[in-house]
Amino acid sequence: MTGEELAAAVEAGLQEIRPFLQRDKGDIELVSIDQDKFVEVRLLGSCVGCHVNQMTLKSGVELTIKKYAPQIETVTDISGKTLEEDNIEL
Repeated sequence: MTGEELAAAVEAGLQEIRPFLQRDKGDIELVSIDQDKFVEVRLLGSCVGCHVNQMTLKSGVELTIKKYAPQIETVTDISGKTLEEDNIEL
């Protein structure tokens, strides 16, 4: 799977899970895919402060992404990090 195909597969997984998050006034965005196996996402809206967001991340988001892209090993939420910690260039 090329990098573009992998990103599309991960996005397809996010599209599947997104309606469930949006129903509870949350959302999710893909931040990065490192070494073709480590995905970073950012939870948005009510997902940020939700007390079960880590369970949602592992039991919902990660499993759904792995259904579309089995080579993904982990999905990590970086919602609590600052831009400097993310190494994001604006």
